[in-house]
Amino acid sequence: RETLARRAEQQMQMQVPGLATTFRVTKEGQGGKAITPGTKATLHATGIIKETGKKFWSTKDPGQEPFTCQYGMGQLIKGWDQGCIGMTVGEERELTIPGPEGYGASGFPSWGIGPNATLIFQLECLKIG
Repeated sequence: RETLARRAEQQMQMQVPGLATTFRVTKEGQGGKAITPGTKATLHATGIIKETGKKFWSTKDPGQEPFTCQYGMGQLIKGWDQGCIGMTVGEERELTIPGPEGYGASGFPSWGIGPNATLIFQLECLKIG
């Protein structure tokens, strides 16, 4: 019974505080230390354009490596930068990032991302610190 409740909770869309970006946890992490603003963490990430279903980037593709940076510091598009706050090692999370919190009106033409495209990012937290 607890497992069913936990699965239902994992499927719930949650709003990133202060943003229109939403997320859902698809796999719980190990608990313990979480990503907080300024924390260096390493994640696998796959980006998909919601409108077309086209994958535009993945750290799991051949020749790519997991992505490491300081999160919550404005180094990434806003939805991803803030959307991973609170993740723990082993957690998998899917973000839905509206255009203004992604690449905005300019899009990212070299990756095929049009103006104000909604992005889906599938994230997996590998390491914190």
